[in-house]
Amino acid sequence: MPFSRLATVTTPTAHLGFGLAAVGRPGYINLGREEDLGDDRSVEALRARTHGLLDAAYAQGVRYFDVARSYGRSEEFLADWLKSRPDVTDVVIGSKWGYTYTADWTTDAEKHEVKDHSVRTYDRQRAETAELLGDRLDLYQIHSVTPDSPALTDKELHARLAEAASAGLTVGFSTSGPAQADAIRAALAVTVDGEPLFRTVQSTYNALETSAGPALDEAHDAGLAVIVKEGMANGRLAAPHAPDALRAVAEETGLGCDAVALAVVLRQPWAGVVLSGAATLTQLASNLHAAVVDLDEEQLSRLAALVEDPHAYWERRGSLPWH
Repeated sequence: MPFSRLATVTTPTAHLGFGLAAVGRPGYINLGREEDLGDDRSVEALRARTHGLLDAAYAQGVRYFDVARSYGRSEEFLADWLKSRPDVTDVVIGSKWGYTYTADWTTDAEKHEVKDHSVRTYDRQRAETAELLGDRLDLYQIHSVTPDSPALTDKELHARLAEAASAGLTVGFSTSGPAQADAIRAALAVTVDGEPLFRTVQSTYNALETSAGPALDEAHDAGLAVIVKEGMANGRLAAPHAPDALRAVAEETGLGCDAVALAVVLRQPWAGVVLSGAATLTQLASNLHAAVVDLDEEQLSRLAALVEDPHAYWERRGSLPWH
């Protein structure tokens, strides 16, 4: 599995990845985008921004990059960067299918993405991803599986995914919503010809939303690589939005709220890769300091008190406007 390549990376940032959700399109729900991106969100401006972030992440030891069909032009931006950097041969590339980007490069679209886990969508998006990333794609994930997703029971889709796996592509899934744990456990039970179908899982886990933790531990024990997304809770754990307890611990460590928040996730024994979703070089540098944050038990206890009810957390997330 391609994630085994990361096991040989010895830099402190080996367990941090970089996701392009916030820079592959002009609109997203992260807090603070007006300050992060400014007024120029043209294709070329975000392409240049993305390439600068990829250069910096790679230079600082990041070796996993994460995109999706619904992240605007994220696959295109990443593919262009890979072509411009023939020296970059030691990275793992993951993408996702199951949402179609529908915002037409605007920030005020009625719908920014449409979800569909059908075989027809898989076939179309697999071809679109292949056209851009070709054989650089290591991992293809079903985007945002929930317990009622047809992707968990569609045998034709499972056969199609197993066929891709037999050709060397790693097959995974991501989750979202208050029932992430149920979705993870249901996906662990999916087999084709008696063999588990999925080899990776990507889930939301952060200081506010920890409900998927036990299921992610089970997935890790079952041999899946675990990728963590939204470790910053879409900006809610970054200054100036961070809760007081996080601000206090960050001040004690001398590092940013973001670094402390990501460090909490990195401490989980099942966390294989924790994604940074930085939109600026300053944010990226601060995020990567998570690798050197040292938290004591008293600090961890204070941060543990921040956990919210999963339904309340996801309701709040669902109310965040697209900027």
